[in-house]
Amino acid sequence: MLTADLAMSWQRGDQIRPRYLNPDDADYLQAADELISLVRQHLEGRRRELQRALDDYIGIGTDYRILRGLIKLLVDRCEFATVAPMEPADLRRNLFFRAAQHHPVFDREPVLALVGQELNIEPTKLLESLYADLPDNQRLVAFDETDARALLDEYNLAQAQALFYRSIEMTIWVEPQSPAGYRKLFEAIKYYRLIHSIHGNTAQGYEIRLSGPVSLFHRSQKYGIQMAVFLPALLSCQGWKMRAEIENRNKQVFFDLNSQQKQLYAERFDHSEEENPQIEKLLTKWPTLESDWHLARCSEVLDLGESAFAPDLVAKTPTDERIYIELLGFWTPRYLQQRLQEFARGGMRNYLLAVSEEWRGSREEPVNLPPNVLVYKSTLDAKALRMALMKVTDQSV
Repeated sequence: MLTADLAMSWQRGDQIRPRYLNPDDADYLQAADELISLVRQHLEGRRRELQRALDDYIGIGTDYRILRGLIKLLVDRCEFATVAPMEPADLRRNLFFRAAQHHPVFDREPVLALVGQELNIEPTKLLESLYADLPDNQRLVAFDETDARALLDEYNLAQAQALFYRSIEMTIWVEPQSPAGYRKLFEAIKYYRLIHSIHGNTAQGYEIRLSGPVSLFHRSQKYGIQMAVFLPALLSCQGWKMRAEIENRNKQVFFDLNSQQKQLYAERFDHSEEENPQIEKLLTKWPTLESDWHLARCSEVLDLGESAFAPDLVAKTPTDERIYIELLGFWTPRYLQQRLQEFARGGMRNYLLAVSEEWRGSREEPVNLPPNVLVYKSTLDAKALRMALMKVTDQSV
Protein backbone atom coordinates (compact mmCIF):
# COMPACT_ATOMS: atom_id res chain seq x y z
CA MET A 1 0.00 0.00 0.00
CA LEU A 2 0.96 3.66 -0.21
CA THR A 3 2.17 5.83 2.63
CA ALA A 4 0.12 8.92 3.50
CA ASP A 5 2.58 11.29 1.78
CA LEU A 6 2.04 9.47 -1.54
CA ALA A 7 -1.77 9.46 -1.33
CA MET A 8 -3.57 11.86 -3.65
CA SER A 9 -7.26 12.75 -3.75
CA TRP A 10 -9.61 15.49 -4.89
CA GLN A 11 -12.64 16.97 -3.16
CA ARG A 12 -15.79 18.54 -4.54
CA GLY A 13 -18.43 19.62 -2.04
CA ASP A 14 -18.81 16.85 0.52
CA GLN A 15 -17.43 14.19 -1.84
CA ILE A 16 -13.84 12.96 -1.90
CA ARG A 17 -12.28 10.72 -4.55
CA PRO A 18 -8.86 9.16 -5.08
CA ARG A 19 -6.75 10.52 -7.94
CA TYR A 20 -6.74 7.56 -10.30
CA LEU A 21 -4.39 7.03 -13.22
CA ASN A 22 -5.72 6.04 -16.62
CA PRO A 23 -4.44 2.45 -16.89
CA ASP A 24 -4.56 2.73 -20.69
CA ASP A 25 -2.35 5.84 -20.81
CA ALA A 26 0.67 5.03 -22.98
CA ASP A 27 3.10 7.21 -20.99
CA TYR A 28 2.16 5.67 -17.64
CA LEU A 29 2.26 2.17 -19.11
CA GLN A 30 5.75 2.87 -20.43
CA ALA A 31 6.91 4.26 -17.08
CA ALA A 32 5.47 1.26 -15.22
CA ASP A 33 7.14 -1.16 -17.64
CA GLU A 34 10.51 0.60 -17.31
CA LEU A 35 10.34 0.59 -13.52
CA ILE A 36 9.51 -3.11 -13.46
CA SER A 37 12.44 -3.79 -15.78
CA LEU A 38 14.72 -1.68 -13.59
CA VAL A 39 13.88 -3.70 -10.49
CA ARG A 40 14.30 -6.97 -12.40
CA GLN A 41 17.77 -5.89 -13.54
CA HIS A 42 18.87 -5.45 -9.92
CA LEU A 43 18.05 -8.98 -8.75
CA GLU A 44 20.93 -10.17 -6.52
CA GLY A 45 22.16 -6.58 -6.26
CA ARG A 46 22.34 -4.40 -3.16
CA ARG A 47 19.37 -2.39 -1.99
CA ARG A 48 21.32 0.87 -2.21
CA GLU A 49 22.17 0.21 -5.86
CA LEU A 50 18.52 -0.36 -6.69
CA GLN A 51 17.47 2.74 -4.76
CA ARG A 52 20.07 4.85 -6.55
CA ALA A 53 18.84 3.63 -9.94
CA LEU A 54 15.20 4.35 -8.99
CA ASP A 55 16.10 7.83 -7.75
CA ASP A 56 17.94 8.54 -11.00
CA TYR A 57 14.88 7.40 -12.96
CA ILE A 58 12.59 9.80 -11.10
CA GLY A 59 14.92 12.72 -11.77
CA ILE A 60 13.27 16.12 -11.50
CA GLY A 61 10.08 15.45 -13.47
CA THR A 62 6.66 16.78 -12.43
CA ASP A 63 5.22 13.29 -11.88
CA TYR A 64 7.60 12.42 -9.06
CA ARG A 65 4.81 11.62 -6.56
CA ILE A 66 3.19 9.22 -9.01
CA LEU A 67 6.51 7.59 -9.82
CA ARG A 68 7.38 7.27 -6.13
CA GLY A 69 3.99 5.67 -5.58
CA LEU A 70 4.63 3.11 -8.30
CA ILE A 71 8.10 2.47 -6.87
CA LYS A 72 6.67 1.97 -3.36
CA LEU A 73 4.36 -0.73 -4.69
CA LEU A 74 7.20 -2.43 -6.55
CA VAL A 75 9.53 -2.34 -3.54
CA ASP A 76 6.73 -3.95 -1.50
CA ARG A 77 6.99 -6.84 -3.98
CA CYS A 78 10.72 -7.20 -3.29
CA GLU A 79 12.37 -9.47 -0.77
CA PHE A 80 15.69 -8.30 0.61
CA ALA A 81 17.96 -10.51 2.69
CA THR A 82 21.40 -10.57 4.23
CA VAL A 83 23.69 -12.61 1.98
CA ALA A 84 26.95 -13.62 3.68
CA PRO A 85 28.93 -16.82 4.34
CA MET A 86 28.11 -16.43 8.07
CA GLU A 87 26.37 -13.93 10.33
CA PRO A 88 27.98 -10.50 9.80
CA ALA A 89 27.91 -9.88 13.57
CA ASP A 90 30.03 -13.02 14.05
CA LEU A 91 32.38 -11.94 11.27
CA ARG A 92 32.88 -8.55 12.92
CA ARG A 93 33.45 -10.16 16.31
CA ASN A 94 36.15 -12.48 14.92
CA LEU A 95 37.84 -9.74 12.92
CA PHE A 96 37.85 -7.16 15.72
CA PHE A 97 39.15 -9.75 18.21
CA ARG A 98 42.10 -10.57 15.93
CA ALA A 99 42.69 -6.89 15.17
CA ALA A 100 42.91 -6.17 18.92
CA GLN A 101 45.57 -8.87 19.25
CA HIS A 102 47.61 -7.19 16.51
CA HIS A 103 47.25 -3.66 17.88
CA PRO A 104 48.31 -1.27 16.54
CA VAL A 105 47.23 -2.42 13.07
CA PHE A 106 49.16 -0.66 10.31
CA ASP A 107 48.32 -3.18 7.61
CA ARG A 108 44.91 -4.80 7.67
CA GLU A 109 45.70 -7.37 4.98
CA PRO A 110 47.48 -9.86 7.28
CA VAL A 111 44.61 -9.68 9.78
CA LEU A 112 42.05 -10.25 7.02
CA ALA A 113 44.08 -13.16 5.68
CA LEU A 114 44.39 -14.72 9.13
CA VAL A 115 40.68 -14.46 9.93
CA GLY A 116 39.77 -15.60 6.44
CA GLN A 117 41.95 -18.69 6.85
CA GLU A 118 40.40 -19.47 10.25
CA LEU A 119 36.86 -19.13 8.91
CA ASN A 120 37.61 -20.58 5.46
CA ILE A 121 36.43 -17.36 3.77
CA GLU A 122 38.36 -15.44 1.14
CA PRO A 123 39.57 -12.07 2.53
CA THR A 124 37.79 -10.08 -0.17
CA LYS A 125 34.52 -11.95 0.54
CA LEU A 126 35.01 -11.44 4.26
CA LEU A 127 35.45 -7.70 3.85
CA GLU A 128 32.48 -7.52 1.51
CA SER A 129 30.26 -9.39 4.01
CA LEU A 130 31.36 -7.53 7.11
CA TYR A 131 28.34 -5.19 7.08
CA ALA A 132 26.05 -7.20 4.82
CA ASP A 133 23.29 -6.97 7.43
CA LEU A 134 22.88 -3.20 7.05
CA PRO A 135 19.69 -2.39 5.10
CA ASP A 136 21.56 -0.64 2.28
CA ASN A 137 23.81 -3.69 1.83
CA GLN A 138 21.08 -6.32 1.81
CA ARG A 139 20.54 -8.12 -1.48
CA LEU A 140 17.40 -8.28 -3.60
CA VAL A 141 16.82 -12.04 -3.50
CA ALA A 142 13.26 -12.22 -4.90
CA PHE A 143 10.87 -10.03 -6.88
CA ASP A 144 7.18 -10.85 -7.23
CA GLU A 145 7.00 -9.47 -10.75
CA THR A 146 3.86 -8.01 -12.27
CA ASP A 147 3.07 -6.33 -15.59
CA ALA A 148 2.60 -2.65 -16.35
CA ARG A 149 -1.21 -2.68 -16.58
CA ALA A 150 -1.55 -4.64 -13.35
CA LEU A 151 0.81 -2.22 -11.59
CA LEU A 152 -1.34 0.76 -12.63
CA ASP A 153 -4.46 -1.06 -11.38
CA GLU A 154 -2.67 -1.76 -8.11
CA TYR A 155 -1.75 1.93 -7.85
CA ASN A 156 -5.39 3.00 -8.27
CA LEU A 157 -6.48 0.50 -5.63
CA ALA A 158 -3.77 1.77 -3.26
CA GLN A 159 -4.97 5.36 -3.72
CA ALA A 160 -8.49 4.30 -2.73
CA GLN A 161 -7.16 2.31 0.23
CA ALA A 162 -5.25 5.35 1.49
CA LEU A 163 -8.53 7.19 2.09
CA PHE A 164 -9.48 4.65 4.75
CA TYR A 165 -6.51 5.67 6.92
CA ARG A 166 -8.68 8.68 7.85
CA SER A 167 -12.04 6.94 7.92
CA ILE A 168 -14.54 7.70 10.70
CA GLU A 169 -17.08 5.07 9.69
CA MET A 170 -17.97 2.89 6.73
CA THR A 171 -21.52 1.81 5.95
CA ILE A 172 -22.19 -1.05 3.53
CA TRP A 173 -25.65 -1.89 2.19
CA VAL A 174 -25.89 -5.46 0.91
CA GLU A 175 -28.60 -6.50 -1.53
CA PRO A 176 -30.64 -9.71 -0.95
CA GLN A 177 -28.57 -12.62 -2.20
CA SER A 178 -27.63 -16.19 -1.40
CA PRO A 179 -26.49 -17.10 2.13
CA ALA A 180 -23.07 -17.89 0.66
CA GLY A 181 -22.82 -14.33 -0.68
CA TYR A 182 -23.68 -12.85 2.70
CA ARG A 183 -21.30 -15.15 4.50
CA LYS A 184 -18.41 -14.28 2.18
CA LEU A 185 -18.72 -10.61 3.10
CA PHE A 186 -19.18 -11.30 6.81
CA GLU A 187 -16.13 -13.57 6.80
CA ALA A 188 -14.04 -10.85 5.16
CA ILE A 189 -15.05 -8.35 7.83
CA LYS A 190 -14.19 -10.80 10.58
CA TYR A 191 -10.95 -11.89 8.93
CA TYR A 192 -9.66 -8.31 9.13
CA ARG A 193 -10.91 -8.01 12.74
CA LEU A 194 -13.00 -4.92 12.04
CA ILE A 195 -15.39 -3.49 14.62
CA HIS A 196 -18.82 -3.92 13.06
CA SER A 197 -22.56 -4.13 13.58
CA ILE A 198 -24.97 -5.94 11.26
CA HIS A 199 -28.62 -4.95 10.85
CA GLY A 200 -31.28 -6.50 8.62
CA ASN A 201 -32.17 -10.02 7.53
CA THR A 202 -31.52 -12.47 4.72
CA ALA A 203 -34.75 -11.62 2.90
CA GLN A 204 -34.29 -7.85 2.75
CA GLY A 205 -30.51 -7.54 2.88
CA TYR A 206 -28.19 -6.05 5.48
CA GLU A 207 -26.76 -2.74 6.58
CA ILE A 208 -23.26 -3.14 8.00
CA ARG A 209 -21.49 -0.39 9.91
CA LEU A 210 -17.73 -0.54 10.35
CA SER A 211 -15.97 1.74 12.82
CA GLY A 212 -13.07 3.64 11.26
CA PRO A 213 -9.61 4.29 12.75
CA VAL A 214 -10.47 7.93 13.48
CA SER A 215 -13.18 6.72 15.88
CA LEU A 216 -10.62 4.84 18.04
CA PHE A 217 -8.36 6.28 20.72
CA HIS A 218 -5.89 3.41 20.73
CA ARG A 219 -4.20 1.30 18.05
CA SER A 220 -5.80 3.48 15.37
CA GLN A 221 -2.85 3.25 12.95
CA LYS A 222 -2.87 -0.54 12.99
CA TYR A 223 -6.64 -0.55 12.67
CA GLY A 224 -6.49 1.90 9.75
CA ILE A 225 -4.24 -0.50 7.84
CA GLN A 226 -6.67 -3.34 8.51
CA MET A 227 -9.55 -1.26 7.18
CA ALA A 228 -7.58 -0.38 4.07
CA VAL A 229 -6.65 -3.97 3.27
CA PHE A 230 -10.33 -4.93 3.66
CA LEU A 231 -11.19 -3.02 0.46
CA PRO A 232 -9.98 -5.73 -1.98
CA ALA A 233 -12.12 -8.27 -0.12
CA LEU A 234 -15.15 -6.00 -0.48
CA LEU A 235 -14.47 -5.57 -4.20
CA SER A 236 -14.64 -9.34 -4.67
CA CYS A 237 -18.21 -9.48 -3.28
CA GLN A 238 -21.43 -8.83 -5.20
CA GLY A 239 -24.49 -6.67 -4.71
CA TRP A 240 -23.34 -3.89 -2.39
CA LYS A 241 -22.88 -0.16 -2.11
CA MET A 242 -20.61 1.59 0.34
CA ARG A 243 -20.25 5.04 1.87
CA ALA A 244 -17.17 5.88 3.94
CA GLU A 245 -17.11 8.97 6.10
CA ILE A 246 -13.62 10.49 5.86
CA GLU A 247 -11.90 13.15 7.92
CA ASN A 248 -10.13 15.55 5.55
CA ARG A 249 -8.54 18.75 6.88
CA ASN A 250 -10.84 18.73 9.91
CA LYS A 251 -13.91 18.35 7.69
CA GLN A 252 -16.09 15.30 7.21
CA VAL A 253 -16.51 14.19 3.60
CA PHE A 254 -17.74 11.01 1.92
CA PHE A 255 -16.32 8.39 -0.42
CA ASP A 256 -19.01 6.39 -2.23
CA LEU A 257 -18.46 3.12 -4.07
CA ASN A 258 -20.52 0.17 -5.27
CA SER A 259 -20.07 -3.29 -6.70
CA GLN A 260 -20.79 -2.03 -10.24
CA GLN A 261 -17.74 0.27 -10.34
CA LYS A 262 -15.15 -0.40 -13.06
CA GLN A 263 -12.10 1.54 -11.86
CA LEU A 264 -10.78 -0.69 -9.10
CA TYR A 265 -9.60 -4.26 -9.50
CA ALA A 266 -8.36 -6.66 -6.88
CA GLU A 267 -7.44 -10.28 -6.62
CA ARG A 268 -10.23 -12.58 -5.51
CA PHE A 269 -10.51 -12.84 -1.74
CA ASP A 270 -11.00 -16.32 -0.35
CA HIS A 271 -11.07 -16.48 3.45
CA SER A 272 -10.93 -20.28 3.34
CA GLU A 273 -7.32 -20.02 2.18
CA GLU A 274 -6.38 -17.82 5.16
CA GLU A 275 -7.95 -19.31 8.28
CA ASN A 276 -7.89 -17.56 11.62
CA PRO A 277 -4.99 -19.24 13.48
CA GLN A 278 -6.89 -18.97 16.78
CA ILE A 279 -9.76 -21.00 15.36
CA GLU A 280 -7.40 -23.53 13.82
CA LYS A 281 -5.64 -24.01 17.14
CA LEU A 282 -8.92 -24.44 19.05
CA LEU A 283 -10.28 -27.02 16.62
CA THR A 284 -7.01 -28.97 16.76
CA LYS A 285 -6.78 -28.91 20.55
CA TRP A 286 -10.48 -29.51 21.32
CA PRO A 287 -10.63 -33.31 20.75
CA THR A 288 -7.92 -33.85 23.37
CA LEU A 289 -10.14 -32.37 26.10
CA GLU A 290 -12.65 -35.24 25.95
CA SER A 291 -15.48 -32.75 26.36
CA ASP A 292 -19.18 -33.50 25.84
CA TRP A 293 -19.25 -30.43 23.61
CA HIS A 294 -18.49 -30.87 19.93
CA LEU A 295 -16.79 -27.80 18.47
CA ALA A 296 -17.13 -26.95 14.76
CA ARG A 297 -17.03 -24.01 12.37
CA CYS A 298 -20.31 -22.21 11.91
CA SER A 299 -21.70 -21.13 8.54
CA GLU A 300 -25.02 -19.75 9.82
CA VAL A 301 -26.17 -16.13 9.96
CA LEU A 302 -28.53 -15.80 12.93
CA ASP A 303 -31.40 -13.30 12.96
CA LEU A 304 -31.57 -11.21 16.15
CA GLY A 305 -34.54 -9.13 15.05
CA GLU A 306 -33.02 -5.68 14.51
CA SER A 307 -29.56 -7.10 13.94
CA ALA A 308 -27.77 -10.27 12.88
CA PHE A 309 -25.04 -12.52 14.25
CA ALA A 310 -22.43 -14.38 12.16
CA PRO A 311 -20.63 -16.65 14.67
CA ASP A 312 -17.27 -18.26 13.99
CA LEU A 313 -17.91 -21.51 15.85
CA VAL A 314 -20.75 -23.54 17.29
CA ALA A 315 -20.47 -25.87 20.28
CA LYS A 316 -23.02 -28.71 20.38
CA THR A 317 -23.94 -31.30 23.02
CA PRO A 318 -25.17 -34.83 22.22
CA THR A 319 -28.73 -33.51 22.86
CA ASP A 320 -28.15 -30.78 20.22
CA GLU A 321 -27.90 -27.96 22.73
CA ARG A 322 -25.95 -25.20 21.02
CA ILE A 323 -23.82 -22.24 21.99
CA TYR A 324 -22.64 -19.92 19.23
CA ILE A 325 -19.17 -18.47 19.58
CA GLU A 326 -17.58 -15.39 18.04
CA LEU A 327 -13.94 -14.39 18.39
CA LEU A 328 -13.99 -10.61 18.19
CA GLY A 329 -11.13 -8.79 16.52
CA PHE A 330 -10.65 -5.14 17.43
CA TRP A 331 -13.12 -4.04 20.08
CA THR A 332 -13.85 -1.36 22.66
CA PRO A 333 -15.85 -1.65 25.89
CA ARG A 334 -18.53 0.58 24.36
CA TYR A 335 -18.78 -1.61 21.27
CA LEU A 336 -18.94 -4.72 23.43
CA GLN A 337 -21.84 -3.29 25.46
CA GLN A 338 -23.69 -2.47 22.24
CA ARG A 339 -23.28 -6.05 21.07
CA LEU A 340 -24.56 -7.39 24.39
CA GLN A 341 -27.62 -5.14 24.11
CA GLU A 342 -28.32 -6.52 20.63
CA PHE A 343 -28.36 -10.07 22.00
CA ALA A 344 -30.61 -8.99 24.87
CA ARG A 345 -33.11 -7.32 22.54
CA GLY A 346 -33.05 -10.39 20.30
CA GLY A 347 -33.76 -12.67 23.26
CA MET A 348 -30.66 -14.77 22.62
CA ARG A 349 -28.71 -16.24 25.55
CA ASN A 350 -26.82 -19.18 24.03
CA TYR A 351 -23.83 -17.25 22.75
CA LEU A 352 -20.25 -16.52 23.80
CA LEU A 353 -18.08 -13.58 22.76
CA ALA A 354 -14.32 -14.13 23.16
CA VAL A 355 -12.32 -10.89 23.29
CA SER A 356 -8.56 -10.45 23.44
CA GLU A 357 -6.87 -7.75 25.50
CA GLU A 358 -4.36 -7.53 22.66
CA TRP A 359 -7.05 -6.23 20.29
CA ARG A 360 -8.74 -3.76 22.63
CA GLY A 361 -8.94 -0.46 20.75
CA SER A 362 -9.46 1.73 23.81
CA ARG A 363 -7.58 2.26 27.06
CA GLU A 364 -10.90 2.07 28.88
CA GLU A 365 -11.31 -1.13 30.92
CA PRO A 366 -14.50 -3.23 30.49
CA VAL A 367 -16.67 -3.61 33.61
CA ASN A 368 -19.65 -5.74 34.71
CA LEU A 369 -19.25 -8.34 31.98
CA PRO A 370 -21.71 -11.26 31.92
CA PRO A 371 -20.66 -14.94 31.62
CA ASN A 372 -21.29 -14.62 27.89
CA VAL A 373 -18.01 -12.72 27.52
CA LEU A 374 -14.65 -14.48 27.79
CA VAL A 375 -11.67 -12.13 28.09
CA TYR A 376 -8.21 -13.55 27.33
CA LYS A 377 -4.79 -11.99 26.87
CA SER A 378 -3.47 -12.97 23.45
CA THR A 379 -4.17 -16.68 22.88
CA LEU A 380 -7.53 -18.33 23.55
CA ASP A 381 -6.97 -21.54 25.49
CA ALA A 382 -9.26 -24.49 24.76
CA LYS A 383 -9.66 -25.27 28.45
CA ALA A 384 -10.71 -21.68 29.17
CA LEU A 385 -13.26 -21.93 26.38
CA ARG A 386 -14.68 -25.14 27.84
CA MET A 387 -15.06 -23.47 31.25
CA ALA A 388 -16.77 -20.47 29.65
CA LEU A 389 -19.24 -22.77 27.84
CA MET A 390 -20.17 -24.34 31.18
CA LYS A 391 -20.84 -20.90 32.69
CA VAL A 392 -23.07 -19.92 29.76
CA THR A 393 -24.95 -23.19 30.13
CA ASP A 394 -25.49 -22.61 33.87
CA GLN A 395 -26.96 -19.15 33.35
CA SER A 396 -29.21 -20.36 30.53
CA VAL A 397 -30.92 -22.95 32.71
